[in-house]
Order: sequence, then structure tokens, then C-alpha cells
Amino acid sequence: MAWEKNLEQWVMDVRRRTPVAARLSLWDGRYFDFGEFNAPDVTLHVTGPSAFNYLLEPDLDSLSEAYIRTLIDVEGRLEDVVELAYGLAQGGVASRLARLTSYFRHSRRSDRQAIQYHYDVSNDFYAAWLDPNMVYSCAYFETGREDLATAQIKKIDHILTKIRLAPGQTLLDIGCGWGGLVLRAASRFGARCVGITLSENQYALARERVKAAGLEDRVEIRLQDYRDIDGQFDRITSVGMFEHVGLRQLAAYFGRIRDLLAEDGLALNHGITSTDAESGETPFGASDFIEKYVFPGGELPHIGLVLQTMQQGGLEALDVEGLRRHYARTLSIWSDNFERNSDWIRKEVGEEKFRIWRIYLAGCAHAFRHDWISIYQVLCTKASRPAEELHWSRGYMYASELGQA
Repeated sequence: MAWEKNLEQWVMDVRRRTPVAARLSLWDGRYFDFGEFNAPDVTLHVTGPSAFNYLLEPDLDSLSEAYIRTLIDVEGRLEDVVELAYGLAQGGVASRLARLTSYFRHSRRSDRQAIQYHYDVSNDFYAAWLDPNMVYSCAYFETGREDLATAQIKKIDHILTKIRLAPGQTLLDIGCGWGGLVLRAASRFGARCVGITLSENQYALARERVKAAGLEDRVEIRLQDYRDIDGQFDRITSVGMFEHVGLRQLAAYFGRIRDLLAEDGLALNHGITSTDAESGETPFGASDFIEKYVFPGGELPHIGLVLQTMQQGGLEALDVEGLRRHYARTLSIWSDNFERNSDWIRKEVGEEKFRIWRIYLAGCAHAFRHDWISIYQVLCTKASRPAEELHWSRGYMYASELGQA
């Protein structure tokens, strides 16, 4: 058969570039070893010949597809499994042509469907691996020694301090998730908040949490598209949301933020970016897998495009902070939590979705560690704002962290 003719050459290629000690185990009892070992770090079990349609010219999309379809199984530490997958993908010939812009329409309806596909798996599913406040975005490890729950609170406080949130000010949180940021903004900073989401599950639980906290007079949660908001706000935050906007819509998205921002207001955009300035793709086929199974319609701009479209939208960037290391650690903790609760999660969401999320979380942690994707917080204000009104330094952002306030 065709796969048998190519198997020997494939094994030779893999032996030259596998990053971990591994064994390829076939359904008929044959096996091939890669590296010197007493026991392999990773064993890749091939369940039948059809798996070689995905293995012989691998990228991360094809390898993930084979795993999700149970054509291959793996044994070993998940970190080593992901390392092997990236090693195989780097040598594969299937390096896809980059999509500079997506053909996803990003209408209100399609965006709502995409958001609900990703976020409405179930609240219990997310609670199984997030922190107790269910903050689904990059944490902030001020010293590097914090646990996840502490680091997520520090991330929220870091953002709210950056935008100089003060009692009585109005805050709009675009993509509010389960309400972690607006709850903190109201209870600790005394703000009056509106949080919007397109996820029905998030909307329902966030409203329950607001009521339980006794903050209904200060926090309103809406099931609403950012394009349909009216009014003006002293402060605006968007955390882990603009990845869903679409590259072609970024200038209009930032323009909408400008329209909603008070003349002396501050806004902060916290989002994942590509490190490939030309293609905007996550390498080795990972973008194709994420588009199909995790974030339909999601697109990652380079930080240069973020700043360009922000300016086109009428906003001036005041401060840019990269948090790539912080997200690598956040995702590693999420992945560890996922593994620890794997039996329950598999029962909750089924085998296919379990496998999708398992490799997604571990794969993203690897990608952030290796600078294949990144994340930035960009503080901004209206471009027309007088310069003398702005802070001269970043000192105010860190005063409380250093024990000075």
C-alpha cells in the first residue's frame, strides 16, 4: 500500500528531527524507536492505516485531526507530546500559504454564533480548569510566584490601575466573560459598570454573580454586540475579545471605542497577537486547527497592525506592555488543571471536545513559550486629547504593586 512505501523514508526523517525520545507503535505490533532510551518519553499509537493520510506530511492541523478522530493515541507527559507534535510539524511539507485576511464575514449573527460555539460549552466545563473567579484571559504574575487565583486578581487590578479608574466613574467592559473584571471594578474601585458579552452562558452566570455580590445597583450585564452600544464611558476595557473582531474590522472596532470614550477617557485593549508581521498566522498549521475546532472566525493581528488600526480609529497608544511569559504560565496552569480533572471533563463534554481542548491548551502554552504568538496590553486615549493632561511616566501603574500606595 502507498503508506507502506513511504513509511521507511518517513521514519528516517523523523529520527533526524524528533525533539524527544519517542516510539511509533503500529496496530499490527510493529514499532519504530526515535532516540536512545530505556523507555520512551512519548509513545505514538497508530490505530490503523488511515492515520498515515495525516502523518506522512504532517502539520499541527493534520496531527490534531488524527488525534481528535482517534486515529492516533498518545502516552507520555502532555508537554513532551506537544514537543513531539511541533517537531513533526516543523519538518512537514504542509506549510500553508498564509491568509492575510479571513473570509469570515464578521456580521453580528456570525460573530454571535462563533462566540457561542466557543464559550457556551458549559460553565461547569470552564470552572473545572479556570481559577475560582473564572477569569479566562492571561493572568499577571507580579513576582512569578503567585498562584493562578492571585495572579488573575493582580491582572484585573493592573488593568484598572492603568486606566486610573476612580470611584463614580463609568466603565464599559467589552467581552466581560463571567463578570470578573466588572465585579472587581465596582467592589474595589467604586465604579459604575456595564459588561457586555455574546455568550448566553456567560451572561446568565455573570448576572447571578452580580446579584450574589449585592452589586446590582453598580453593575449591569448585557447580552449585546459592541457595535450596538450607545452612550459614553469614562473608561473602557476589552480583555481577550478583539481576537474575534477580524483584521479588516479592527480600525472600525477601535473607532467604535473612540466614539464611546469620554473626551478625557482612557481605554485598554488586552489581546493575543501574531508574531508573524506578514502573514498573521500561527505557524505549522496551528491556525487551521484553531479555526476549525476552537475559535471560528478568530484572527490574530501583529502588534504593528494593532497600533496602526488603533491610530486609524482615532486613538493614541500611550503604553504598550507585552505579557507573553505571563500567558505561557497561565496556559500551563490551565493545562495542568485540565489534566487533573480529565476524567470528569471527558464525561462532561465527550471524547472529541475533550481531545480538542486538551491539545489546544497545551499547544498554546508551547506556542507562547516559543514566541510563536504573543499578547499585549495597549493603553490608549482619544488622539485629539491635549498632551499636557497625560501622565509623564508609568510610575502610577506600579505604585500599589511596590507598596507605595
